[in-house]
Amino acid sequence: MSVPVPDFRQAFLDFSLAQGVLKFGSFVTKSGRNTPYFFNSGLFNDGESLRCLGEFYADAYLASGILCDQLFGPAYKGIPLAAATAVALAARGHNLPYSFNRKEAKDHGEGGTIVGAPLKGRVLIVDDVITDGGAKREAIDLIKAHGAQPAAILIALDRQERGRGEQSPVQELEQEYGVRVVAIAALDDLFTFMRGRPELAEYLPKIEAYREAYGVR
Repeated sequence: MSVPVPDFRQAFLDFSLAQGVLKFGSFVTKSGRNTPYFFNSGLFNDGESLRCLGEFYADAYLASGILCDQLFGPAYKGIPLAAATAVALAARGHNLPYSFNRKEAKDHGEGGTIVGAPLKGRVLIVDDVITDGGAKREAIDLIKAHGAQPAAILIALDRQERGRGEQSPVQELEQEYGVRVVAIAALDDLFTFMRGRPELAEYLPKIEAYREAYGVR
């Protein structure tokens, strides 16, 4: 028996499609694969879309049951995402500190690589997607180096496809660090979404074939 997809997942995919963030056609991924769909979070690029996006991140966090003491946004895409999520959570009565990192250490003023709240306690990493996991590994190592503990990683979309091996980058991170990865939506949710949209029916066989070739369970 299938489990209904929570409303926020469907709403998020609908919102992403309307914003042109989620697209269907023929694209080439960073790994060189030809994919029939593409997700570009950089197109959430105005105040209203960022506000809505923060709400979806807050939905996913609260639904996950994860407990954290603060949010962390890896440079660069994670910076506005962590801030938007913090604002959305504060509006719901969960006022959490947040911080982010610089790519290069600052040698004047307050110095260092961390901007915002000091890293302490259980830290939730907020970012857009996990491609090869490199940026998330850097974030985890940085958090641990400051004596804090990574609580989980919160992303927008999990493509649920293999990396260089048999596991996905998400699975590799979870196994390597024992850190849970939570996504607002995943490829399984995308299938549910598309089956309810007749105008997207032509793309379903292509995405099914792509999952058959590269997907993980």
